[in-house]
Amino acid sequence: SAFATKTDGTLWSWGSNAHGGLGINHTQHRSSPSQIAGTTWNDISTGLSGVCARKTDGTLWSWGYNGYGHLGLNDIISRSNPTQIPGTTWNDVVTGVYSGTARKTDGTLWSWGYNSVGTVGLNDRIRRSSPVQIPGTNWIGISSGYCYTLARKSVGG
Repeated sequence: SAFATKTDGTLWSWGSNAHGGLGINHTQHRSSPSQIAGTTWNDISTGLSGVCARKTDGTLWSWGYNGYGHLGLNDIISRSNPTQIPGTTWNDVVTGVYSGTARKTDGTLWSWGYNSVGTVGLNDRIRRSSPVQIPGTNWIGISSGYCYTLARKSVGG
């Protein structure tokens, strides 16, 4: 699947749409861009089967396959349209294979998902289907890969 934002804040998707991963309220594949409902989309992160996107108002949204709770919506129900993750003031987000990590504007870091290898960063392997705060503050950057998440703190944080 592919995603793109336009300068007017609209979000577009195309490609494979298994489990509604394109966010266009159905599961039919698309060979040309289709607009995802809403405007003011700011950034997007795609994982293996789930998608998280942030709007300019600081809200965070997710959709796609959710068998491991990795959409951060406190359940394991897959979604074919964007659904808001609770909370506001989200600053940025990254997704992994079956996990998500987001940073808020206050410097706190939150994570959720499958966690079979400790990807959630809470010193355990407990699966979490909603965002849980990782200890500490002053987080200034996040990145993720196949089965890992990296976060950076400011000096003295």
